[in-house]
Amino acid sequence: MARAIVTGLVAGGTVKPEEIVVSGTGGTAEALAADTGAVAVSSNEELLEAIGPCGILILAVKPHIIPLVLDEIGEKVPSDVLVISIAAGTSLESLAARLPDGQRIIRVMPNVNAQIGAGMAGLCGNEYAGEEDLDQARTIFEAVGRAAVIEEGDFPAYSALAGCSPAFVFEFIEALARGGLEAGLTKADAVEYAAQAVLGSAKMVLERAEEGMSPANLRDLVTSPGGTTIAGVAAMEQAGFGAAIVAGVRAAIERDGELG
Repeated sequence: MARAIVTGLVAGGTVKPEEIVVSGTGGTAEALAADTGAVAVSSNEELLEAIGPCGILILAVKPHIIPLVLDEIGEKVPSDVLVISIAAGTSLESLAARLPDGQRIIRVMPNVNAQIGAGMAGLCGNEYAGEEDLDQARTIFEAVGRAAVIEEGDFPAYSALAGCSPAFVFEFIEALARGGLEAGLTKADAVEYAAQAVLGSAKMVLERAEEGMSPANLRDLVTSPGGTTIAGVAAMEQAGFGAAIVAGVRAAIERDGELG
């Protein structure tokens, strides 16, 4: 995800490569710097020194690594630095506990599609993060897709809808392809046809939403009376398609609560 963010910022001209400083383990920082023009440093302490006043520190590590990183540098983070975390399930409160009092903190949940510049990120800030801070964070994540400010209490539902759902959609595309395979198409062709249809349908939903069209409205445009589409829709509903999706969202939300 760090690679996606840096690549998007550089490719879009949002930030100059030399203004981005990265640190990591196992040569990851050096590889990212070589590919993007960013500056690699050998430690998190060097990273803090390089950020300078009024900079932004992005914690792009797994949730279980957050305590290790913040125990190392948390108390040394300057008060004028904006801290952004993309660690799943890591609350603003838990981040603040390892940072100086009054630190401006923003929590972000991007999704895997940021890797191709088509991600969706939800973000929220603590009581010290102002509108300008949220705007800065939004600009960063809009470099790799879309971003929206949400309430922290909505993160479990957001995570199910935007964080987990790429896997749900991949499963849907795979199922569509199996249907095509059953009908005699090659697997590669079936996957291509299904994936392109899903891509176009998603773009249609986003673009037509500005005209007040809902997904249900768009579905009705495709389903002619007595036609093939309504036959397929009816069969899927009879098999529990809609209920299964809602159950999947609910299960993801419940699991998020258990992990939290």
